[in-house]
Amino acid sequence: MVGMKNSKAPFWKTVCISLLMVVMTVVEPLSVQADMEPRMADILITNNTENVFLYARLVDCFKKEMETAILAGVPAVFTIQLDVYQERSYLWNKHIVGKEIHRIIKYDNLKKIFSITTNGVSQPVIFPDFESAQKAMADLNGIPVIPISYLSKGNNYHARIKVKMDKVRLPFSMEYVLFFVSLWDFETPLYKVRFSY
Repeated sequence: MVGMKNSKAPFWKTVCISLLMVVMTVVEPLSVQADMEPRMADILITNNTENVFLYARLVDCFKKEMETAILAGVPAVFTIQLDVYQERSYLWNKHIVGKEIHRIIKYDNLKKIFSITTNGVSQPVIFPDFESAQKAMADLNGIPVIPISYLSKGNNYHARIKVKMDKVRLPFSMEYVLFFVSLWDFETPLYKVRFSY
């Protein structure tokens, strides 16, 4: 009987080690996948005499399917959602301003150029190649958050910031791209950045 116990022990040990290796193999790619989710980096809130500005960078926001759809002529819309709150210890935080900024990238097949338009700006910015257009879409440089006149000196504030990809409504003739479009919806995590005035 003792001999039988010992002969079974190596078998179960081998099974357990094999299962552990399978679990480790499955978990590792999932953690790598999570690192590839769209997110914001290098977030900075600063101001001049008139406005508070946001500086940040979008990371991993252009997936292969999205690039294919854009090159097929489908516009991509990034929506930057900004909310500013005054922090108060005796009451809940006071919401001061909320805004959405839409950035649209579109490829012109005839002219072979990329244009980026931002709401509030009348003229689009033109780029000769996809790489520079992607960089411009991902760089959030000097986005106006709130006018200084809305703030009171000596108070603490925070901005809640999120970027999402809007769902695109395609013309009937472009329904073949719908599969690709369904793969590139995304939303970054919500970021909270404190600042004082």
